[in-house]
Amino acid sequence: MVPARGGSKGVPLKNIKLLAGLPLIAHTSRVIQEVPRIDRAIVSTDHAEIARIATEYGLFFFGYRPETLSGDRIGDLEVLQHALEQAEAADGCRYDIILMLQPTSPIRHPKDISACIDKLVADGHDAVWTVSPIDLKFHPLKVLRLNEGKLDLWDSRGHQIIARQQLEPLYYRNGICYAFTRDCLMETRSIYGTNAGACVIDHPFANIDTEVDFQSAEKLMSH
Repeated sequence: MVPARGGSKGVPLKNIKLLAGLPLIAHTSRVIQEVPRIDRAIVSTDHAEIARIATEYGLFFFGYRPETLSGDRIGDLEVLQHALEQAEAADGCRYDIILMLQPTSPIRHPKDISACIDKLVADGHDAVWTVSPIDLKFHPLKVLRLNEGKLDLWDSRGHQIIARQQLEPLYYRNGICYAFTRDCLMETRSIYGTNAGACVIDHPFANIDTEVDFQSAEKLMSH
């Protein structure tokens, strides 16, 4: 499922803004076509032009999201559940594994998606997210805050950190791929599940929210 609502505030209609000569969403669609195990690829949107372009590049469109799923404070879970229900009703089957690929992370490889699927199945997880390591310069134990004009560490435990080797490696989700079992979404009703796993991505990637992000992604893709 490729989520692509039309109400982006940072960059209007960013999901179809051109990146390296293609609408942003097209980069995700093209990678999907290189993963043969994916049976059905759909777009979830509330916008007519996004739906048109998504279908032009190979994604299926079953109908617009209801208004209750169209705001900027709607969680991924509800959108995934709605898209899954649409696909199962249209195809007359039950899907065992659901992927979410966000168009705002366009620099992904087929192996990233396959690794997520493999880890979900082989290790018995109910959810697997792709993540990237946090640069230790931005580790929570080194983060600062201003408290009534006084500079201090956000977490007092940071005072005990002398060398970066003392810092526990931490990660953040990069939006490249999420994989879920059906039960995770429909029974547990969670995108984290009860036994989540992670695929660590070590290649450069982009996460697009602003015009500057588009420019950075163009540079990355040119290399």
